[in-house]
Amino acid sequence: MNFPLTLSFKILALASQINVQDAAGTTVAHVKQKLLKLREEIEVFSDKEQTRLLYSVKADRVIDFSARYNFKSASGSALGSVKRQGMRSLWRAHYDVFDAADNPVMTIKEENVWVRVWDSFFGELPVIGMLSGYLFHPAYLVTNGQGQLVARLVKQPAFFEGKFKLDSGPALTEADEPLVLLSLLTMTLLERSRG
Repeated sequence: MNFPLTLSFKILALASQINVQDAAGTTVAHVKQKLLKLREEIEVFSDKEQTRLLYSVKADRVIDFSARYNFKSASGSALGSVKRQGMRSLWRAHYDVFDAADNPVMTIKEENVWVRVWDSFFGELPVIGMLSGYLFHPAYLVTNGQGQLVARLVKQPAFFEGKFKLDSGPALTEADEPLVLLSLLTMTLLERSRG
């Protein structure tokens, strides 16, 4: 992938959709969250027209703090999963990323919890809340088992849409790119209600 990637979604849309573009502005993925499902279900397509399915993401249980979200390719082969750390994630976002063999390979953590707290607080204020997207920029770090930076996701200034920038870290390998992208897309959809 040609980093940095830009993830953008409309805040007022009924069904959450994220468009992912690379550094050249080419769409590399379009994510659609299915509505009215007891278990979360997300589909990742290669284009906005949703003509070619790349990946699917499904929760292993009905809405739960500690649900695991399993990733599969379009052919149905398992790629890995991401799991929110229930109670640990109430204060600071914390997710564990697993490979296809169910081995923990990466961790996603919020860089500074106070930035998200202030972003959420100001976002609820009338009139001033419209500007919160320009003031506070929560960031999430993806690290491997050795504590090396794999990727960094940062909320970008935006009006009437959510926008994030995904930069690769020195420890990101080409083989890990789909797992990192799917984990961060899933986390973004889950965390957007928190700010």
